[in-house]
Amino acid sequence: MKLHSRTRYGIVAQAFHWLTAIFVLAAFLYGPGGSEQRVYSPARDFDRQLHETLGLCVFTLVVLRVLWRMVDTRPEPVQLARWMALAAKAVQGTLYLLLFALPLSAVAGAWLEGHPLTLLGGWQIPPPVGISHATGATIATLHTWLGDAILWLAGLHALAALYHHFVRKDGVLVAMLPRWVSSRQA
Repeated sequence: MKLHSRTRYGIVAQAFHWLTAIFVLAAFLYGPGGSEQRVYSPARDFDRQLHETLGLCVFTLVVLRVLWRMVDTRPEPVQLARWMALAAKAVQGTLYLLLFALPLSAVAGAWLEGHPLTLLGGWQIPPPVGISHATGATIATLHTWLGDAILWLAGLHALAALYHHFVRKDGVLVAMLPRWVSSRQA
C-alpha cells in the first residue's frame, strides 16, 4: 500500500490532519467556558474533564504530527501566486502555533490558579508549580481567546480549501482527502 504520492498526502498525514481537526472542534464544543467558578463547578466536571482530555489528545497529536512531518514526503506543491503561497504558509504556521499554545496555556492557567489537570475517569495531574492566581487567570483568559482564534483561522483554512476545490480546481483539497472520500483519483 502506498503511503503517499506526488499529488496526495499520505494516509498517516491525512489521519493526523483530520483527527486534529475533529479533536479541536470537539474540545471547543465541550469547553465549559465562563468564569473560574463556572468552569470548576461540580456541574461542569464531565465537560471540563472531556475538554482537558481532548486538549491533551490535541497536544499529543500535534507533537506526533510535527515529528511525522520531519520524515514524511509531502506532495508536490500546487503552483500559486506568491501572495497565496505566503498566506497559506502564514495560516499553516499560525495554526501549528495555536495547536501548541492552546493546550499549554490551558495547563499553565489551571495549574497557576491552583487547579489540577483532570482527565476523564477522574485522573488528576496536580500543579507542579506554585500558585499565582492572577497570572493563571490571565493565561486562562488568553486560552479562551486562542480557542476562538483557532476556530476562526481553521474556518478560513477550510474556506480556502473549498475555494481551491470549487473555483481553482487545483487538487489542494483532494490532496488531504482520503481516497475513499474524494471522487477524483490522483
